[in-house]
Formats: sequence, C-alpha cells, structure tokens
Amino acid sequence: MSWIDSLKFNSDGLIPAIVQEQGSGRVLMMAWMNRASLESTLATGKTHFWSRSRKKFWMKGESSGHTQEVKDVSFDCDGDTLLFQVEQKGAACHEGYKSCFFRSAGALGKVVSVIEPQLQTPDEIYGKK
Repeated sequence: MSWIDSLKFNSDGLIPAIVQEQGSGRVLMMAWMNRASLESTLATGKTHFWSRSRKKFWMKGESSGHTQEVKDVSFDCDGDTLLFQVEQKGAACHEGYKSCFFRSAGALGKVVSVIEPQLQTPDEIYGKK
C-alpha cells in the first residue's frame, strides 16, 4: 500500500495542495490535485494539478514556462491536504506575481494593498490575446 492510498480525496476525487517556496517559506499558491496529477508530480518532480474550472489536467508552467521543482511533499495529520516545498522558476501567479497571495487586507481586513511587485504582466507571460 502506498502512502497515497492513505490520503482522503474529496467526493470529486480531489485534494487541496498548498505550494510553498522552500527557501523562504512563502506560500505561493493553492491548487487541486487528483490522484493522476499527484502521481505525475511525483514521477516528474514538476507540479501537476487538476483545474476544476477547465476540467483539465495541467502542469504548472506549461504555458508560462514558470515551473515548480518539487523538493519535498508532506501531508497533514488528517491526510486531506498536501504541502509541497518547491523551487519556483519565475512567477507562481498567473497575474505575474511571485505568489498568488500578493494582496493583503491587513489585520483588521479594512484596507487591501498589493504587498509585492509584479514580476511580469499576463500579456508578457502569455502573450496578447
């Protein structure tokens, strides 16, 4: 029995995956994985996910070139959330920021501000459409 068999995928066959930059500990993104995307991630060392909106398997960086090299994978005590430590190449966010969590609402949630620089615009990453 593989450790994957002990994970608790939801009723859609998905499990949340938190992606964290190994060196800094910064949370870069959260995405969903199914068993196939988890197995592809482990086989290739590059993160793969399941897009709920597009109903499609995808590799991080397949369009942008901004890949994530997996350094470690762990899972929580309930077995229902994954945590990936990665080396991020380029922006993790499709909006061109290092992290998808580039906005802060502050401790009281009253003021939203951008807390990091945009590395590239979406047009620069994906080309004008």
